[in-house]
Amino acid sequence: QVQLVESGGGVVQSGGSLRLSCVASGTIFSPYDMGWYRQISGKQRELVATSTRDGFTNYADFVEGRFTLSRDTAKNTVSLQMNSLKPEDTAVYYCNHRSYFRYPYYDYWGQGTQVTVSS
Repeated sequence: QVQLVESGGGVVQSGGSLRLSCVASGTIFSPYDMGWYRQISGKQRELVATSTRDGFTNYADFVEGRFTLSRDTAKNTVSLQMNSLKPEDTAVYYCNHRSYFRYPYYDYWGQGTQVTVSS
């Protein structure tokens, strides 16, 4: 089992910045992906950014260079620096750890942290 503890989030004005952090603990097998998804009210959960087992970082199109994902594999942490936030970024953000120990993979999720961007 992998436990994910998130921190950060909150309320910010349009154009502001927030930083989300996540630390994984428990039984962790490499390789794994780790990143952030979000769920806007009434919509499906969607990828924001992820650091893959192959060493790549993938961003959703809507990020448009505003967010930066950082990963520390030694510490099993991932952080998302979000700049130039927009009201449409308002959502619950979830940390994700994708383990490939179980074929094809298994997703672990954090409890979610609310990000609210006011206009």
